[in-house]
Amino acid sequence: MIRIGSIVWGARDVPRAVEFWCAALDYRPLREPDDDWALLGPADGRADRATGPQLAIKQVGSEANPSPRHHLDLYASDQAAEVQRLIELGAREVDWDYEDDADYVVLADPDGNRFCVVDASEKAL
Repeated sequence: MIRIGSIVWGARDVPRAVEFWCAALDYRPLREPDDDWALLGPADGRADRATGPQLAIKQVGSEANPSPRHHLDLYASDQAAEVQRLIELGAREVDWDYEDDADYVVLADPDGNRFCVVDASEKAL
């Protein structure tokens, strides 16, 4: 059997990425972060399907790719409130050509990595 243990997220500023993603996801460092690496998990200590996988933050030297091949989809029961909260934490809106029935909003974390906030409310299902 094989499973995803961690999603690895590149960032130029590891401490800032740790601060942002811990606040965004209600995560905490699973051990003391290094200057170039941190492993985060749900604040309640459980990494599972309901609370989310581990997120590893790895220091990189390059800028974020404006057209990434991989990204996170964050599911939100109140999409508008979560988008606003994430922006207040340091995310920024991305200029995106949305299709008419788009159920997601594209944001970038403080390092420029793009991710989506998907409307997972009952009205969207």
